[in-house]
Amino acid sequence: MTGQVTTLILGGGQGKRLFPLTSYRSKPAVPIGGKYRLVDIPISNAINSGLKLIYVLTQFNSASLHRHIHRTYPYEAFTKTSVELLAAEQTTDNTDWFQGTADAVRKCLPHYRIDVVESFLILSGDHLYRMNYREILGFHKMQKADVTVATVPVPERMIKGFGIMKVTRDGKITEFLEKPGKNDDPSSYVMPKSLCDLYRVKSKSPMYLASMGIYVFRRDVLLDILKGNEKDFGREIIPKAIKQYKVYSHVYTGYWRDIGTIGSFYESSIEMTHPNPPFSFLMQEGRIFTRPRFLPPSKIIDTELDHVLMSEGCILTGAKIKSSVIGLRSVVGQGTVINKSVLMGNDYHEWPRSSEERKIGIGKNCVIEKCILDKNVYIGDNVRITNSRGIEEKDGENYYIRDGVVIIPKEARIAAGTKI
Repeated sequence: MTGQVTTLILGGGQGKRLFPLTSYRSKPAVPIGGKYRLVDIPISNAINSGLKLIYVLTQFNSASLHRHIHRTYPYEAFTKTSVELLAAEQTTDNTDWFQGTADAVRKCLPHYRIDVVESFLILSGDHLYRMNYREILGFHKMQKADVTVATVPVPERMIKGFGIMKVTRDGKITEFLEKPGKNDDPSSYVMPKSLCDLYRVKSKSPMYLASMGIYVFRRDVLLDILKGNEKDFGREIIPKAIKQYKVYSHVYTGYWRDIGTIGSFYESSIEMTHPNPPFSFLMQEGRIFTRPRFLPPSKIIDTELDHVLMSEGCILTGAKIKSSVIGLRSVVGQGTVINKSVLMGNDYHEWPRSSEERKIGIGKNCVIEKCILDKNVYIGDNVRITNSRGIEEKDGENYYIRDGVVIIPKEARIAAGTKI
């Protein structure tokens, strides 16, 4: 079955809700877990599921994403597994850029090996989860479905951020409601009790089935439904398919997080530092792959670490770090205290002479709390970043605040003694 499946991973648009992390990169290229990128999640899931033909469709701020995929996933000759990049391009037939997820798949149709494909598996590049795609592909085939949508049970308080499905007892989708608002009545979309019992979904309050942005299409159905000019799968293609084809819901009950906002990125990152996190990279089954960098071990001198997820090549001297993610090649100076923060690390090592000014890393006697430091950031001595006034959103000089989290953007310089 997997040999006749083509996997398409959507590189995402501008990613405004993840700004400023997406000011220099696309959403799938955002670093996660100290050493990975978000795009590693769907690619690794696909490889672990035995899928051999994988395309990544890219457009916005794609340079770092292209570089990462090129260096991480070369063609594997023994298993004939390939991860190919399909960048937005102008041709004699199409002179504009991708207008949405469905339009991206449509414009790249000439590049797929249509004649050997039975099904298309379409994935988002900015979600955090671990899934064996054989299960949804097997469900799709068993139901003889034209389209299958992966769904996850969510409570009513969360449905405003998702498209929700009305399904029959056997899982067939009859209606789709995109991000319900105040004027929508979602009561008829409550997950049937028979499905709750089948998937062991236990909740005192009503549960709803939200789209995970994962779709399986029969080849002929996808080719037919893309003949129109619809731009997006969620808002346009799926509602259209429900009216014309047999569309089923495949319920997933494992951990899944849409990394669509600074708040969700921060929360999921800090969760990884817990003793038993809902998502962990420390698992033998379903391993998540990333670029091998061959960095030296981290050097820790007189430093206290408590619930820390730390990457290679770091130099930590006389610091106290708690409940934080420490990225590649991070440098932290004497007396600095870091709590509940995400350090993305640095792209290079720096070895300044005693007479030279340091250009990256965190200085001495700093306090950093509930903060995201992007790559190659310079923090001078005696800096305090704590958001003591509890500001939810602000654009400052060399910093931003979103969802109450302070973000220091890539390659920013924070002068000694600064308080944020």
